[in-house]
This record gives sequence, structure tokens and C-alpha cells, in this order.
Amino acid sequence: MNSKPHNDKLEQARALLDGGEPSLTELAETVGLSPSHLQRRFSARFGLSPAEYLAQRKLGSLRSALREGHDVSAALYDAGYGSPSRVYESGAAKLGMTPGRYRAGGAGEQIRWSLAPTAIGTALVATTARGICMVELGDDPQALEAKLRSEFPQALLERVDAGRDEFLAPRLRAVADTLGGQGHAVPLDLIGTAFQKKVWDALMKIPAGQTRSYAQIAEQVGAPRGARAVAQACANNRVAVVVPCHRVVRGDGSLGGYRWGLPLKERLLQRERAA
Repeated sequence: MNSKPHNDKLEQARALLDGGEPSLTELAETVGLSPSHLQRRFSARFGLSPAEYLAQRKLGSLRSALREGHDVSAALYDAGYGSPSRVYESGAAKLGMTPGRYRAGGAGEQIRWSLAPTAIGTALVATTARGICMVELGDDPQALEAKLRSEFPQALLERVDAGRDEFLAPRLRAVADTLGGQGHAVPLDLIGTAFQKKVWDALMKIPAGQTRSYAQIAEQVGAPRGARAVAQACANNRVAVVVPCHRVVRGDGSLGGYRWGLPLKERLLQRERAA
């Protein structure tokens, strides 16, 4: 079956979403597909439904305008938000902070952090008031701190001695337990695209000691041809182990890649299987 006509229609639909805010019905009528067919095909090709794609496009426009220093109110309306409350209700969660703070490059965002000894080495754990925003693994404390500062250059960073902060201490314990093979649910404050967050949510549903292939995760999030995009989402994961991208492998069972190195990925999987 020749898929080119359908692909052309999907590209047309994407172009229409890039240029306006058509409803699903309007979009389907314009490209000559039924709404349900368009919804299914669009999601399979791009990893997002038309509504999710539109929301992500608007959020991207807002981010760009804020980074360029535009006034917050003007940026909101130019990006297509009908009122400021719409983005403060939903957009702030995707930005990881309010639009005003995002415009300032994260200035004023308070992040507490500490180093935790774990079963496989040192972990840097950083958290905002909303939840863990970064877990970095390594052997060099200075390098770990430098990585944190490079990720959040405008934030107010406060180092806290392990065990001396009622807010941070349970998160340190949860990360240490997870690295020891015993997972715990902890609040997270993740910044990513809608597709990346879909992938990360799927990863957190993989039981400890088990693995899934990149292709299986792609299928699970509604993008059966998106294995490479899944791998990229794993590479962009800032929260080691808590969002367990180490549990995703290639279709042939080989380890694939890992931001913190394949030896650590293999060690994590071995510990989880033995727990």
C-alpha cells in the first residue's frame, strides 16, 4: 500500500497547525480524512496528537519570545494563549517555572542540592519546591557541582548537608534506595517536550529488573516509528535512575546507549535483577 498520499496529508495538517489553530474537525475536512483517522495517523507519525502538537508549538513560541526578552503579556498573546491564566495553569508545568522566571533565564528559581553516597558511587540530587529536577552520577564532586551549575546557570543554588534538610533528606534517601535496587515514588520537576514527558512516564512504569526496547516504548507512547525519538528522550533525561532510562535497550537485547556510560547501565540492571 502506498503511504505517500497519507504522508502528504499529514504534512499538510502539520503545516496548518503551524500557521493557525484549527479544530480537529476543521483540520480533517481540509486534508480529506476523517477526524479519527487523522488523529490516529498524525499521532503515529509525529508522536503527538494534533491537539498536543498545537500546544507544543504554542509553548515553543512562548519560550522563544520570552528568551528574546519580550514582555510576558505580549508573548502570551502572540503565542496564541487567550488569557494569561491558560499558560499559568498548564504551561508553567511544562516550562518548569513561571513564564516570568523563564524569561529571566531561571533567575530566582531556588534549587537545593546535596551529594549522597550510594551503592554505586556518588549521586548529586537537586530539587526545587516542586520536586527533584536533577540527579547526576559520578565520582568527582566538583565535576558534579559544575554540571549542576551549567544546567541551571541563573538559579539560586543552595548546598545542603545530607540529612540536615527536612525537604531534601527524603529525596536523597529515595535516590539512594533506587540506586540500591529498591525504587520509591518521589515528586519530580522535569522540563521537557510533551513527547519527552510521555516517554519518561512510560519509563517509570517499567518494573525494576525488567527492560523494554526503544521500539516497544515508541509503540506504547503512540509513535510506533519513533524509536530514535525515544532514544533521544532518554538522552535528555536529567534525573538518572529515578526516570529509569537504563531499563531501555535495543531490540536485540544489547544495551544501546546511556548518558552515564554503559558499564553503569549494566551494573544498575544487574543490581535490580538481583534485588
